[in-house]
Amino acid sequence: MSNKADYRLIGKSSVCSEISEEEAKTLAAIMGVRHLKDGELIVSEGEADQTLYILASGKVGVISAAPDGTQNLVHTMTAGECAGTRAFVDRSSRKATLRAVGDATVYMLTPAAFDTVVDAHPRLAYKVMRALFRVTHANLMRMNQETQQLSNYINKTQGRY
Repeated sequence: MSNKADYRLIGKSSVCSEISEEEAKTLAAIMGVRHLKDGELIVSEGEADQTLYILASGKVGVISAAPDGTQNLVHTMTAGECAGTRAFVDRSSRKATLRAVGDATVYMLTPAAFDTVVDAHPRLAYKVMRALFRVTHANLMRMNQETQQLSNYINKTQGRY
C-alpha cells in the first residue's frame, strides 16, 4: 500500500476529468492518502473538516442522520467519485458521514494544499473548480429528480404508482 497518491487514478476521478497527466502529477504531489479498513470512519456529519476526498479504491458509504437520530445510507461511492465538495469550497461543516464499506483508499486534498495550486498553477485550479461545480450540479439534479419522483408517488400524479 503506497502512501503516495497515484496520478493515474487522480486523472480518472470525477474531479479531474479534464486535466493533463502533468497536472494530475501536480495534484498527486500535494494529496494525502488514507487506507481504510471495513467500517472505518472517515469523517462525521457536523465536523469542521473541509477536506475533499477522492475514492481511489473500494467503496465508501455516505450516511445522513435523520431527525430521529437514525443513520441512513444515502449513497455508496465507487472509485473515482469524490465527497466533500461543498465543505471544501465554502469551508462549512460536513453534511454527511463517510464510512468505508470494505477496505478502501481515499486521497485527501485540503484547502491549504489546494491554495498552493491556485498560486502556482491557476489554470489547473480553474479546471478542478469547474469539475467541482459539475459534480455538485449533477448531485443537485439527481436530488431534484428523486424529489419529483417522491412527490409524484405521494400525490399519485404523473406516476405509475
